[in-house]
Amino acid sequence: MSTAVVVVGFGDEPVLDACLRSVLAQLGPHDEVVLVDHGITAVPSVEGVRTVRPELNGGFGAGCAAGVLATTAELLVFVNSDAVLRPGALAALSERALDRGVGLVGGLVLLTDGGETVNSAGLPVHLSGLSWCHGYGEPVAAHLRPRGLTSVAGALFACRREVWERLGGMDEAYFMYHEDTDLSLRAHLAGLEVAYCPEAVAEHAYEFSRNARKMFFLERNRFLTVLGDYPTHLLLRVLPVLLALEPLYLVIALRDGWAGEKVRAWWWLLRHAGTVLGRRRRVQAAVVDRRALDALLTPAITQSQLERPGALELLNGVLRGYWRLARPRPVAS
Repeated sequence: MSTAVVVVGFGDEPVLDACLRSVLAQLGPHDEVVLVDHGITAVPSVEGVRTVRPELNGGFGAGCAAGVLATTAELLVFVNSDAVLRPGALAALSERALDRGVGLVGGLVLLTDGGETVNSAGLPVHLSGLSWCHGYGEPVAAHLRPRGLTSVAGALFACRREVWERLGGMDEAYFMYHEDTDLSLRAHLAGLEVAYCPEAVAEHAYEFSRNARKMFFLERNRFLTVLGDYPTHLLLRVLPVLLALEPLYLVIALRDGWAGEKVRAWWWLLRHAGTVLGRRRRVQAAVVDRRALDALLTPAITQSQLERPGALELLNGVLRGYWRLARPRPVAS
């Protein structure tokens, strides 16, 4: 099965050369790497890389789609431009992705500290749509067992072309952030497995940061995912959580200086209510398993990158208690 690795780049890319060379070192004779140039300051000269330059920068999802369209490979692997693959990563992803019941396969992403610390071993998804790096800052030894994932991390994942086309790829309207979570939830809803492959390893030059533009997209896209992807029975059960947490999230946004972006995200959703509703209709029309997300969402916020307020454990206790009472029960067969 032929493999195409898609890398999307923008602006300064100090790790891109090493990223591309780590990919090329693992390609077979019928494989290729496609670099999507969304305005890279200095494109490295690496023989064997095919570069695609869209007229417009449509965001990460659009960049991935442009890379996919530029190849006919049967297996698609997506690697962040600031991630360097360890030997054997592509082979491990490919082998797992060939399983016909598997939709997406995510790898083990490490911090660039010598390879001893986890950046992400998949993404949990909270009832309110928040997602974060599972295992962040933890030792690698704690994350070496294969398992199912709620969501892959966009830094390193793979799927068969038929799966990408069936799901319609990433939602390009997101522009950036949360595309990996949305794609993963839609894979679950399509009755496909989302798997974790710890043998596929990349080191990621990751830095957790906040800025106004990022926080707008994170907030808007979180709501697009919740309002679009959660089946009706699930959305009704998480609605009280959303209503209860939004004032708290606003207080945190005020404290951290991005309240304007949060309000702007709310306003965008209101002004584009028809678009949001239309997206929900399209996503729900394609659902195969309406119960697929029932046991996947987590009521507790465990994002280790954040400074935890003293009341967080109390909040998590309340959320866990609510979800024990409100979560959907398994349907008797």
